[in-house]
Formats: sequence, structure tokens, C-alpha cells
Amino acid sequence: MYAVQINANVDNGGKMLMKTVAKASLLALLCVNALAHVETHPFSVHDMVAMERLSQPAVSPDGKWIVYVNRAFDLNANKWTSNLWLVSTDGTMSRPLTTVKHKSDNSPVWSPDSNSVAFLSNRGESQQIWLIPLAGGEPHQLSNFQVDVSNFKWSPDGAKLAFTADVYPEAVSLEDTQKRDKDKEASHAKGMIFNHLMIRHWDEWFVGKRSHIFVVPVEKSHSHHAAWSLAGKPIDLMQGVNGDSPTKPFGGAEEFDWSPDGKEIAYTMQIGNDMAWNTDLNIYVVPVSGNKAQCISCENKATDKIPAYSPDGKTIAYLAMARGGFESDQLKIKLYDRKTGSIQTIADNWDCSVQSLSWTKDGKSLLVTAEEKARQKIFEVNVADSSVKERVADGHNDAVNVIASTHGVVYAKDSLMGPAEIWSADESGHQKQLTHVNAERLANAQRSVPEEFEFVGALGETVRGWILKPVGFKEGKKYPLAFLIHGGPQGAWDDSFSYRWNPQAYAGAGFGVVTINFHGSTGYGQQFTDSISGDWGGKPFEDLMKGLDHVLAHNKWIDEHRVAALGASYGGYMINWINGHTDRFKCLVNHDGVFDSVSMYYSTEELWFEEWEHKGTPWLSPELYAKVSPSNYVANWKTPTLVIQGAKDYRITDAQGFSTFTALQRRGVPSKLLYFPDENHWVLKPHNSILWHDTVIGWLHEWLK
Repeated sequence: MYAVQINANVDNGGKMLMKTVAKASLLALLCVNALAHVETHPFSVHDMVAMERLSQPAVSPDGKWIVYVNRAFDLNANKWTSNLWLVSTDGTMSRPLTTVKHKSDNSPVWSPDSNSVAFLSNRGESQQIWLIPLAGGEPHQLSNFQVDVSNFKWSPDGAKLAFTADVYPEAVSLEDTQKRDKDKEASHAKGMIFNHLMIRHWDEWFVGKRSHIFVVPVEKSHSHHAAWSLAGKPIDLMQGVNGDSPTKPFGGAEEFDWSPDGKEIAYTMQIGNDMAWNTDLNIYVVPVSGNKAQCISCENKATDKIPAYSPDGKTIAYLAMARGGFESDQLKIKLYDRKTGSIQTIADNWDCSVQSLSWTKDGKSLLVTAEEKARQKIFEVNVADSSVKERVADGHNDAVNVIASTHGVVYAKDSLMGPAEIWSADESGHQKQLTHVNAERLANAQRSVPEEFEFVGALGETVRGWILKPVGFKEGKKYPLAFLIHGGPQGAWDDSFSYRWNPQAYAGAGFGVVTINFHGSTGYGQQFTDSISGDWGGKPFEDLMKGLDHVLAHNKWIDEHRVAALGASYGGYMINWINGHTDRFKCLVNHDGVFDSVSMYYSTEELWFEEWEHKGTPWLSPELYAKVSPSNYVANWKTPTLVIQGAKDYRITDAQGFSTFTALQRRGVPSKLLYFPDENHWVLKPHNSILWHDTVIGWLHEWLK
């Protein structure tokens, strides 16, 4: 439905290269127009909030069923609901597996016999592991631990469960962690004492807990209420270790794996008190009997993560970077021989950064996802000869599962045209959409077909972007333009659906939309990504301005006098930079953007990022920090600016947003501040998202009349 085919036609005059969205997308839009009885409307934030969000597909061991998470928001109740659904691998049958309301059932894991699904749920007093038979019936609570369970995996032999929980490293039991928490809660003194960094991360304060991996025995139950039950006490495989597995803030169950014989677990861990300036993650293996763990990647002082045992148990595949301190270095595939301890790199010359990996059932290949030219594709990498075969080329593909019986793959696919649905593809690459949960909602929402373009940017190199015409476009009419700038800065505008910065929301509001993957963006080779470090205001700014010039020259329907620039994070930094270096925009929108590079260093949590991007600390490279700091160009600011900031953003703290707004006000520049006391670096709550979009779109209408 959301496939993108590239049909390149470039004339000698340098006209825009137009690459239309695939036949399936166009056919879908034609079908929408054919539904005359359906009252359609331009796409808006209300459509985003109404979309059901599909994720975490998991294929049953027998290859017959896929269980996935369906998450929906009740706008009136202001509450989320997540349930589990089943769809057959041939797409012919679908039904709900759980039907909880205003609670969260998530992270489904199949039992080894394919007869039951275990999952995490907060339907009780805390988040625990629950179990439901495939045949139906009420779920049974499998665990009742003293702390919340975060991730879990069933052992291949069905004898054990591995799960993760936040505990005090020195705690001797889960009960010990629970008691310490209760003592803290009961204390009238709420002060926190720190003796090392980091003191907070992303949107949480560091309170001394670390994420540890536990193992607990399970057995077939003789009860008619449940097929399985716990058969012992959990063992902390990391007891006493001052480290996290999975790593925070975004690591999940992909960061640990069972050996095929069920005797060992491999896991990713970041250990020690230097996590604020160190990216040295490593792979450890530990016997489930609880003996000492062994590090298999500690010679590499950069990131190593996502271990996966081969089906025969002889090899552990994982992903590794080469440069310590750089979070956006290329991730390459490593193979660890469990017998000899030797490590080799495969597909070493492939200039893509691998994001996930899983073995094919015959152990001859790895199925991986990697970003390439604004798409997150699925590739098959041959272990023996390092050859790389493209399996799924279009859209944004995630959560890849292997179907054991067919060599096929199951995955969640989304695109600029719509949110994720569950898909499958066979070995030849033939794709089949298995779910159509949001089909009716999409049919009711008028969207714009995105087109790709390319131009000559900084260093004389090719730079690419996306353009969308406003919904209801009419030839001969002039339209205002929303010029969106991505964050990262090592990120990209991919062919993917977003619930935050979605180009369709602006096209639906009557604006043309342009996004550009400037130097520093991912998916165009590691050298292109590296090029932004130490040059935040240089090549990216040049690319953006040249890209805008190119778009205006080749799209006469855009009113060059009604152009707004909008960005978040690094995009917000660039908005402040733009304000000091050009007045070509009618208005600006800055969400969580950097104002002052020096104070940013002293207030953020992940110091390795600042130290890599600006070639050291502020006291070692003060010239570069000063050169790239928007605060040093405030005297030039004159463009009306909307500033947005979240209080729980510990990456770019609210002082940066307040400083931006203060500078605008004292300069006498028309400006407005939207502040969210309950949001982090992102705006996640649906009612806040509606307010965000209403405010931003209103600001654009005010200045681009």
C-alpha cells in the first residue's frame, strides 16, 4: 500500500528529480476518491490521534500466527488502551486476543509450544507477566513480583523465563528493592544526594537503580486455569553490578538473548559511573546458573550491542561501532565464535549502518534493517560470503520476524502516507499486507502524495529531500510553504509516518511542505553523516538554503514571500541559527532548540554528544563552541518566532527555551512561548499534541496569511 518506486527523469536544465510514490499508493488515493459516499476531510492532528498504533509483531514458533500490539487513545477519557491481536500468517484470519480497557497489554512472547502468549500488563497493581491460551479465555497472571517487570523472553526449551527489572544493584532480592522504595516514599526528607554523573537521563532522575536481568523457572501447570506457572524464585544474573541491561533510555528486549540450549544468556550492558561521557557498551555472556559473567567485546572501546545466538549455538552475532564517544558511528555486524573466542566482521565494505538483526532458521544468513536513501529497508546478509541482498526496499520497516517454516519475514511497515500495519514478504521480496486496521481512517483523510527531489548542495555533493503539495492543490494558485528541519542532527526525513512531526499535518492545513536531508543526515553513507560534526552551522545551513532556492525555482506554485521554517532539537538549534543569519523566512518555530552551546554542555546529560560534535569540552575548544553558538548572533534576530519547550526535557533543558524567548522579547521580536510542564524532549500526550498542532498551525496562519 505504501510502496515507493523510483522513476527518475532529469532533463539537462537541472529540473527537479521527481520520484513518485508507488502505484499502490496512487491506487489507494484513487480508491479514496472513488468512495463518493464517504465524507473526506484534510489530514490533521485529529487523524493522528485517532489512528490505532500497531507494533511488536511476533510470529508463533509453528509459523501459523502473528500476535501484535494494537494501541488506541480514548480522547474523552484521556486514556490509552493497548490490546493484543492475532492475524494468521496468510492474512485470512484476524481476531482480538485480549480486550482490556484503559490498561496496557504489550510485549507479547509466544510459549515454545505455540499454544499460549505471555505478555506484560498493568491490569493489576503493577506491570507483571500475564499469560493467555491461544484458544481464548481470560488471561492468567503468571508473575507477582515486588517490582515492575520491563522486558522478558522465554527460554527455547520452555523451562525458564528471563526478565528485566529496575533494582538497587546491591539489593539481595526483589523484596529488598521494594523495601528500600517504601522507606524512601515514607521519608519526609525528599532531597537527593549525588556523588557522580549522570544525575538524570532523558526524562528521569537517577535514583540509584539499575536495570538487571533475572531468570525464573517455569513449568507446565496442572491447573485448568493456566497452562504454565512459575516454579521458583528469580535469580539476579547481574547482582551487585553497577550496570544496566537493557541500556537506558531506549534499550529493550532486543538487547539480551537466550542460547539455543537454554544454558546461557548474552546481553548488552553499560557499566560504571562514566556513562555521561562514555559510549562503551559491551556484550556479556552469563550462565543462567548464576556464575560470573564474561565480556566478549571489551577490547572494543565503542558501542557493542544487540547479541543474537545462531540457531546451532556456535556463534553470537552483534552490532558494533568503531569510534568511542560517537553515538552515530556506523554499526557493523560482528560474529563471535563461542568455541575459539575469535571475532570477525562481515559485510565490512557495505556502507550502511545496521539497526537490527536476526538469524534465518538455517543459520546461513542474517536478516537486518538498515536506513538507505530515506527508507529503512530489510536486507539479508550471507554469513559465508558477506553478500547483501535487498529483501524489502520501500517504506519504513521495523520489528522484523522470521517465519520458521517458509524463510519469509513479518514486519511492521509505515510510510509518509500512513501508519504501521503488519506485512509479510517471501524470499523473492513479494510483499503482502496482513492488517488494514487504519484503512477506513486513511480513506477519510485527504493526504498529499510525497515526491522526492535532489539538488547540488555543499561540497558540490548531491543532497535529497521531499516535497508535498497542499491538500486540495489547484494549478495557478500560490501557496505558503512549511520548511521542516529534522533533528539529530544525525537523523533524516524518511519515508515514514510520525505522530509528532508529520508533513501531512501541514499539507492538510493548506501548506506546501519541504524537508531536506542535509549533510549530517543518516542513510547516505557514513562520510555524509560524519560531515556535520564540528560544522553545525556550516554545510547543513548551506544545504538548507540551496535546497530552498532549488524548490522555489522549480515550483512556481510556492509563494516565496510566505515561507516559514520549523524545527525541533537540532532543528530547533538551526531555527535559532537561521534567525541570526538570514531574514528570508516570514516566521519561525523552535521546539526544544539549543540557544547557547556552552550552557548546553553544562546542563545536558549525555556529555559524549557535545564533546564529539564540538571536538572537546568548552574549556578545551572554546573557539568552536563560540563559533557554533546561536546566542552569539542574537543581535541579528528579527524574525517572528514561536518557542516550544518541555519541562522534563533533560537533553535540551528548559533554560535553553527560556533563553531563546528572553532574547526574542528583549530584541522586540514578535514571539510566543508554549511550555509543557509534563512533556520531555517530545510531545507524547494526545491532548498536548492537539494543543501543539493548533498553536503551531495557528502561528503559521498568523504570519503567512
